[in-house]
Amino acid sequence: MATLIVSYPTHEGARFDAAYYTATHIPLVERLWTPHGFTGAEVLFPAGDQPWKASVLLRFSSQAAIDAALASPDTPQVLGDVANFTDIAPVIYRAAD
Repeated sequence: MATLIVSYPTHEGARFDAAYYTATHIPLVERLWTPHGFTGAEVLFPAGDQPWKASVLLRFSSQAAIDAALASPDTPQVLGDVANFTDIAPVIYRAAD
């Protein structure tokens, strides 16, 4: 299993709509990336005052599946949806297998 981690670092006045993120964005990711090996997501919201508004662990069947999802023609739709729930530039990185 491989993991793509997406975090949203907070800043003064940052906007992050957690309800939209969980009800709309994550299902969009699931629908568009499952054909490429996406297997699930774990959304994490910090308790109290933390440097992140949210993080998500996106699970894939392999590192090649992450590559396939990111290279898919559907990825611009996933990335374009970010503006609907936040003005924070996400930080994206991979975890080692």
